[in-house]
Amino acid sequence: MLRPALCSPTAWLQLGAHLCPPGRKPKPRGGPAGAPGSRARPLSARAVVNKVLARRKRKRRVSMAAAAAAAAGPVFWRRLLGLLPGRPGLAALLGRLSDRLGRNPDRRRRRSPWLLLAPLLSPAVPVVTSPPCCLCAEGVHRFQWIRNLVPEFGVSSSHVRVLSSPAEFFELMKGQIKVAKRRVVMASLYLGIGPLEQELVDCLESTLEKSLQAKFPSGLRVSILLDFTRGSRGRKNSRTMLLPLLQRFPEQVRVSLFHTPNLRGLLRLLIPERFNETIGLQHIKVYLFDNNVILSGANLSDSYFTNRQDRYVFLQDCPEIADFFTELVDAVGDVSLQLQGDDTVQMVEGMVHPYKGDRAAYCRAANKRVMDVINSARMRQQMLHAQTFHSDPLLTQEDAAAAGDRRPAPDTWIYPLIQMKPFEIQIDEIVTETLLTEAERGAKVYLTTGYFNLTQAYMDLVLGTRAEYQILLASPEVNGFFGAKGVAGAIPAAYVHIERQFYSEVCSLGQQERVQLQEYWRRDWTFHAKGRFTGTWRPRSLSSRRAEPCSSSFTRKAFLDNSTYALTYRDNSHPPERPL
Repeated sequence: MLRPALCSPTAWLQLGAHLCPPGRKPKPRGGPAGAPGSRARPLSARAVVNKVLARRKRKRRVSMAAAAAAAAGPVFWRRLLGLLPGRPGLAALLGRLSDRLGRNPDRRRRRSPWLLLAPLLSPAVPVVTSPPCCLCAEGVHRFQWIRNLVPEFGVSSSHVRVLSSPAEFFELMKGQIKVAKRRVVMASLYLGIGPLEQELVDCLESTLEKSLQAKFPSGLRVSILLDFTRGSRGRKNSRTMLLPLLQRFPEQVRVSLFHTPNLRGLLRLLIPERFNETIGLQHIKVYLFDNNVILSGANLSDSYFTNRQDRYVFLQDCPEIADFFTELVDAVGDVSLQLQGDDTVQMVEGMVHPYKGDRAAYCRAANKRVMDVINSARMRQQMLHAQTFHSDPLLTQEDAAAAGDRRPAPDTWIYPLIQMKPFEIQIDEIVTETLLTEAERGAKVYLTTGYFNLTQAYMDLVLGTRAEYQILLASPEVNGFFGAKGVAGAIPAAYVHIERQFYSEVCSLGQQERVQLQEYWRRDWTFHAKGRFTGTWRPRSLSSRRAEPCSSSFTRKAFLDNSTYALTYRDNSHPPERPL
């Protein structure tokens, strides 16, 4: 159930009342306490600058040459757009300024043009090293620059299936494990210790047993990547759940436990269990069975199989994507601690220890290992792209089918976005900020997070661009920490406080119509769909397209963890066989 709890100051009174002392109601900004529909008076240009840009607390000087040249007229700006192929963020800014010059002065007074300078503070888009490809599907080139960062995978939308419920996710995983012949790769934060998790482990054990008893052994390999601190919490934990598999199938099962290099020395000794997980985690969530892949944000725990709503995308018969994520999990596993059959851990021979060895040397080695996987896959996909769209036109579809490739033509493109800040890999951060910067007037951007704590850069982009924003949040009752004991029980109230501060900022700028917040609520359920981001752009000279990335939770904490996401782009020029 969606409820517009954040659409007025009165609603905020209801949502944040528990943050104030008894008998005292919080006073919304911009109007009298409890006044329904009250609106804040638009601030001056200087006040907007102080509120939005100066909060970065960086002493940057933004040149006002663009504002001065604006007097030359809109045509001058439009001519500049063609001269900036490698700076779409700046090009979009010039377009916005040009539109602003022709607008009614009364409307111009409603929102300050100073706020349009916020996109200048975002990172520059990487320069496209290859010219536009005239043979590719129309519209793909809006994201062509991402191919210079990560591999691009083309699939048919008939091979993409979106799951809707935790139960469907759990049953699909069990079914895929039972029929796996070659590989099972599972990366998660942790594995729970309940009966449903044991059922999953039993499925793995049964499949491994069958692979040994088969007349022709399949050589099935199981690789599991978890976080060390979360997976080691308590006497009974993820490690003890997986020990029987390691002891019985030592040649077929690998369990890797990632330990952040930021948790070391005296800090590691002093921070207690649970709190040490705030320093950094292994947060990759991918579940892979032969050539089938599930991309999700769900962990391997009973609530994620029953009543904790998340997002799940099932990619069927996608060998290139499966190979990439297998190599990525192997790379992170190589720089992680290896669980042994006696419940001890050790590093791969020759690898620097994450918290006992030199931190800089460890991070350099990990960066090289992961980037080698990304770059090699990127080169492979570029060669495949050239063969598909630039090969001899005499090679017909019948010839390709005779060669053994009977897969349908791709109409969906997937870009895996990697975020591993300890290793100085921040691809997701760059891409997400660029996409938010490029969102233009008339576009709708949907952000979803279970833990609302936007970084300052994302907050500036939401307040500084012209797109319409629909932000879906978890209500306090469906927050995973609601009702918890101790300090954790105060976490939902803390997020409400952050949401209230953000909405007060929206109201003070008079942007309630453009930026809207809604809450997810469902009785006896929790909400964990942090990071499902759907954007609709209307690029110039192209018909409408839809981009649907599964991205980060847009929070400060997300940038401390190792994570991977996927930006999915689909060509909507022809109706798909199955909607995404």
